[in-house]
Amino acid sequence: MKKTLLLLALTTFTAPLLLAADQPLAVSSETVPTWHAHTLLAAIANVLIFAAVGIAAAIIGYKVFDKCTPGDMQKEIIEHKNVAAAIVAAAVILGVSIIIAASMLG
Repeated sequence: MKKTLLLLALTTFTAPLLLAADQPLAVSSETVPTWHAHTLLAAIANVLIFAAVGIAAAIIGYKVFDKCTPGDMQKEIIEHKNVAAAIVAAAVILGVSIIIAASMLG
């Protein structure tokens, strides 16, 4: 009985998706705007914009993490020479940067 219900649910939800995948797209690729640059100047501008947004988001993400943890991370790293705090800070920055890069790539 459970297998029958599962099979029924799978076919009900996946059949329209499979049929839709066989249909050709109605819109041609020339009419759809993209993020791809058509000139070198536009590509450089896109790089600068995405870099500025990415760096700002990474800094904000690190500052939010620093506010959520007890103590001051910068003071621990610079004044007290705490290597463990520096490793944690580096891991946070890398993790936030990976998330930002994945969101920018789509």
